[in-house]
Amino acid sequence: MTTFSLKGWAEQQFGPIDGLVQGIAVATVIGICAQFLSEHYGAPAMLMALLLGIAFHFLAEEGRCVSGINFTARTVLRMGVALLGARISVELLIGLGVELIGLVVLGVVVTILFAWVGAKFLGRGWRFALLTGGSVAICGASAAMAIAAVLPKNEHSERNLLFTVLSVTVLSTIAMIVYPIIAQTLGMDEQMIGVFLGGTIHDVAQVVGAGFSVSDAAGETATLVKLIRVSMLAPVVLLFALMFRNMESDADESGKPAVKPPLVPGFVIAFMVFAGLNSLGLIPAVVASFLSELSRWALLIAIAAVGMKCSLKTIFDVGGQAIILIVAETVFLALFILGGLWYLK
Repeated sequence: MTTFSLKGWAEQQFGPIDGLVQGIAVATVIGICAQFLSEHYGAPAMLMALLLGIAFHFLAEEGRCVSGINFTARTVLRMGVALLGARISVELLIGLGVELIGLVVLGVVVTILFAWVGAKFLGRGWRFALLTGGSVAICGASAAMAIAAVLPKNEHSERNLLFTVLSVTVLSTIAMIVYPIIAQTLGMDEQMIGVFLGGTIHDVAQVVGAGFSVSDAAGETATLVKLIRVSMLAPVVLLFALMFRNMESDADESGKPAVKPPLVPGFVIAFMVFAGLNSLGLIPAVVASFLSELSRWALLIAIAAVGMKCSLKTIFDVGGQAIILIVAETVFLALFILGGLWYLK
């Protein structure tokens, strides 16, 4: 008769326990350092975590930290995405009205479609198109990590994820500065400014910064619109998972078959459960705030681990067309939301 050993099961799933703990600890320290730099020097925490992680790439190549880094980059990442659901509620979807919600949702859809077409035109693969298009359309680095978790893997998957996270974070920071100026120059009212900023800037933190730099009303509207975009994460990731589950596995450039994702990823189910509980009012505000903060830290630590798994050189190997594509997606989304706002005005 065999007895179940939790330690034995963990080592079978993730590798040596000592390495697991050490890898998580290293990623956590890097995440804390990134947060410190963000709070004291104004740099985006995600960007700092990514760059600091890349500097410690050697730890992911060999040694005792490898299993823990892999665990953090995969499992902790999915936990962070799942906990994002605690931010979402049905009240968000009725706060702005049907027309503006429709514009925001349509912006997500057409941006992903634009990315698909643009990638074909520039000679990039469909994986890269969905990864960059989804991250630009929904919620930046968080969406990139969630989508990467369900896309079939190939030899460029980690490189493309790092490039996407780095690019959307930089573009989001630029947009945080430039978009409020554009909106005010065009003579928008506070609600329109909020919808424009929340509907176009990639990351939540930069949306909040841009919105409240204009006014409290614009900041509140921008945050609300952004969370509606975040709520699109679960259906988009679920759709991608189902699409690729029913497709035959593609072979990557090395000839190895891509790995099929599960039918319905567990973290997507968890995201929807948290969103449902929050919508029903079953998650107290204090708990929802705690889960939201826990999600932010989990994603910050995870992106530090993702950074450690890839060298800076491999990111630069992605090519100029990739930069053109992700910038074009960003500009397209901004123009689409602007056009929609003027049409609905």
